[in-house]
Amino acid sequence: MKRISATILTGIWGVACAAQQPLSAIDWLDQASTAAITTPRLIAPVEPPVTDGVETPRVAVTALDAPRADAVGLLPSRTTGLPKTLWQESTTEDILRQFAQLSAEPLPAIQALHYTLLLAEANAPGDARGDARFLLSRIAALRRKGAVEPALALIERAGPETEPLFDQWLDLALLTGQEDTPCLALSRQPRLSQGFDARIFCTARSGDWQTAALIYDSAAAIGALSEINSTLLAQFLDPEMIDETDPPNVPKSLTPLQFRLFEAVGAPLPTRNLARAFAMADLRGTSGWKAEVEAAERLARTGALPAARLLGLYTDRKPAASGGVWDRVKAIQTLDTALERADPAAVARALPAAWAAAQSQGLEVPFAELFTSRLAGIALPDDIKLLAFEIALLSEDYETAAQGFSPKTRHQHFLTGLAAGAPAMPEADTTLEQAIATGFAQTHAAPAHQPLLDRGQLGEAILLATRKFDRASASGREEIGDAIATLRAVGLEDTARRAALQLLLLDGER
Repeated sequence: MKRISATILTGIWGVACAAQQPLSAIDWLDQASTAAITTPRLIAPVEPPVTDGVETPRVAVTALDAPRADAVGLLPSRTTGLPKTLWQESTTEDILRQFAQLSAEPLPAIQALHYTLLLAEANAPGDARGDARFLLSRIAALRRKGAVEPALALIERAGPETEPLFDQWLDLALLTGQEDTPCLALSRQPRLSQGFDARIFCTARSGDWQTAALIYDSAAAIGALSEINSTLLAQFLDPEMIDETDPPNVPKSLTPLQFRLFEAVGAPLPTRNLARAFAMADLRGTSGWKAEVEAAERLARTGALPAARLLGLYTDRKPAASGGVWDRVKAIQTLDTALERADPAAVARALPAAWAAAQSQGLEVPFAELFTSRLAGIALPDDIKLLAFEIALLSEDYETAAQGFSPKTRHQHFLTGLAAGAPAMPEADTTLEQAIATGFAQTHAAPAHQPLLDRGQLGEAILLATRKFDRASASGREEIGDAIATLRAVGLEDTARRAALQLLLLDGER
């Protein structure tokens, strides 16, 4: 490999980083709705709301000892309704195994519950050691779902200027374009990362290109850089090498640093075939509108991006082309305009196409959260009114929607009963409806989960129940009653209802 010249040109970095607009790490919580997180509650006619909304704590970067870092969260108990002992009585290995097995795309209600569990302030398992494994496993689970912003906020709250946490901090920051802060920390404390590649990148990022080149030469001489990183860093530090050497092949396990280096050397990678977390990089203000919309759709599908931000991108400008994403943009914009004008005929024409666009990307629940309240009160023909009703059942206002609807068929009666938490078995026509009705008829947790609850292993019991929902939504139905019974028994009535409604209304689409 060619040694790097001490006279380094900086233009390549300036071009790659121009117009970046770093996103706040806490934006995700600022805009979060029940499509993103869920608040455990038991619903009763006279029950006051548990909370007026998600409370967004201030994020302070203060290094914590490992046990406290493991317990850190963004959602306090007063918001989640979950006790501090959520994980305390389970073993670290058991919980880490459960986190690793979380479904990539569960039902939206289950996804919301997963986010709540991962972001909750709660004591770590009693056997947790001083390596922050419990926190890092939560970060990894959020990252797999594409929830980069809350993961970054969580690690910043824990105090990331420690060896166990720094590399994850830098990775997340690189995906959001906020790497300046971790790079500054690394320049002050080089021991934070064992990787020479991070030190070389951050040193150059600070403007000290000559020192970065010297570190590179030393690392290359002792074989401390992989072949891919050696080539990318060489091209990054010496733009002349871009013309002399082709970029390396994209590795299967691409890192955020490699992703940014490919970008910096003029070979940016499309994110659509990369891990979901990389989609966040398209929202830094450096990608075209099409890439931004597609990335936002991909993230909103798992609740990793608030629906309001997706709508903002959909309506940002007029599409100049047709087909694919542009047809979806046009459909959403047409509905948005019709609702702005409160034109019932235009809404009736636009709603089916906009709904089909949302369905094509698995965005039914974000769509419902965006448009349910705006559709309420619009006089619609009967067939469109039924569609609007089913959309409303996928929103947080499902109970209100059911109260104002006059069911005509047995299935509609079952849906309205389910929205009220009392689906009637005589109205259950299918095996799925029967399983749901059975679950709501139970007054105790499922026998398979009760021993965990008796031992105080609440978090573990909830995770096992959600896995039954995952399996039920994918194939069999026999365990759905157990999952519903357990969720309701531990206070997750709202989650149980919304998940059951989603099983019925989204069945066959996932």
